[in-house]
Amino acid sequence: MPRLTSLIWFWWLPITLIAVWWVGSSGTSSFFFPPLSTIVTTTINDFANGVLWSHLAASLGNMAMGILIAAFLGIGAGLVIGENDRLRIATGPFLNFVRAIPPAAIVPLVIVALGTDSAPKVFIIVFACVWPILLNTIDGVRGMHPQLMETARAFRIPFGLRTRRILFMAALPQIMAGLRIALSVSLVLMVISEFVGASEGLGFYIREKKESFAMAEAWGGTILTGILGYLLSAVFLRIERWTLAWHFQAHGES
Repeated sequence: MPRLTSLIWFWWLPITLIAVWWVGSSGTSSFFFPPLSTIVTTTINDFANGVLWSHLAASLGNMAMGILIAAFLGIGAGLVIGENDRLRIATGPFLNFVRAIPPAAIVPLVIVALGTDSAPKVFIIVFACVWPILLNTIDGVRGMHPQLMETARAFRIPFGLRTRRILFMAALPQIMAGLRIALSVSLVLMVISEFVGASEGLGFYIREKKESFAMAEAWGGTILTGILGYLLSAVFLRIERWTLAWHFQAHGES
């Protein structure tokens, strides 16, 4: 019974909003705001004929590659910078300057420089996602208890083992927070990067349908992007709870 009550409280608002949209738009004749039933039908048809599957696969492939590269660079650099005070002070102005550049502003420049294949899309996602991961990793290392590193140095634990078992584990809660932010950012930049100079992907699908005035399909692609973001966030939260089970138990969280 408590689980059923929790599900009702969790789902009542989105179900109500969908029902209101479905009923409220059922009689509309607006060209730009078609009925939700029409949007759902056209989206299902595009899934059935394979059009949306190919675009979705291309977008998710670029997104996954971008996040993986950003995580590798951000975590690696963050562990090194976070441990070294001099390096952190020296790189601080540069990091603050570069991360302040809006990723959307460099999209046209990157497309012109790298072409219209997957490379520029991945680069843009990496550029946008590396900063939250990097900065959260640095903060995680700086927030570590100083005695941990002093003990590790006293026992002359090798650098590699010290980095993996002490620095990384101590910073892991902050790293996961950075990855969660990067996941949301990557979805936005995935779509934006596909608006310009692309021949596949969800962003391209939405732009193509909008330019051909297929508004039901364009709305369907937009809604699909939101659903994709929700599903990815839900999956990541599950992974985070499993990865940081020791952290939540230590803080008395279930």
